[in-house]
Amino acid sequence: MKHEEFFRKHPVFTAEELDRHLLSIGQTGSRTRESLLSYHRKTGHVILIRRGLYAVIPPGADSDSYPVDPFLVAAKLTKDAVLSYHTALEVHGRAYSVREHLTYSASAPVAAVHFRGMVFRGVRFPQALCRVEKENFGVITVDRSGLEVPVTCLERTLVDVLDRPDLSGSWEEIWRSLESVEFFDLDKVVEYSRLLGNATTIAKVGFFLEQHRESLMVDDGHLKQLHDHKPRQPHYLDSANRKSGKLVTNWNLVVPVALFERTWGEVL
Repeated sequence: MKHEEFFRKHPVFTAEELDRHLLSIGQTGSRTRESLLSYHRKTGHVILIRRGLYAVIPPGADSDSYPVDPFLVAAKLTKDAVLSYHTALEVHGRAYSVREHLTYSASAPVAAVHFRGMVFRGVRFPQALCRVEKENFGVITVDRSGLEVPVTCLERTLVDVLDRPDLSGSWEEIWRSLESVEFFDLDKVVEYSRLLGNATTIAKVGFFLEQHRESLMVDDGHLKQLHDHKPRQPHYLDSANRKSGKLVTNWNLVVPVALFERTWGEVL
């Protein structure tokens, strides 16, 4: 019974968290953790997600089918994991569609983890943030089953998904997801865009904000701060997919016609 409170409060837990719990109640034997986990895994009360990471199954529930919160899994894969990109949109309830790939950012991501048909992939924090020790700029926490889960705020997520569309789905997915957000703190959007220091990303953000100028109440000052850092030469909106498109001279950005005209079927 002395361990039930820990399991109740930690539906997904790491070996290190269990060690701290055992230490707090005076159980410090070298094999205490292994014996405890072995017992609970045999009874189906605990299942292994990956080495050092476990999920709790309530008594009487089917260990093969009982739902395990995938966001908790992603958040526990490294000590500094932050749910980001399309996964952040899902956490905020703003994703146009749900994906079976979850993404987190970390200083040293682990290899891809496959669990119950889902794939958990980590990416390194942007180097520009690491250089100025601002990896956690715009990181907030949300409650998942009583645990605090780090996730990028909507403002950082806006910039991140435009910066790395390869982690966020099709342009239709990105546009429709971002368009579901009624309000952004535009000062924070501009600050983070400039912090990343990528002229193409700044142009993408400027283009998106200009397209939604009225609905997001974007003023000239915000656009000017971005416009001053646009690319000097035309850049493709998607550097990995350099198809012909429309040159938006105001941002030196080549935008796929399908995206510019919102004919989504041609963007996928």
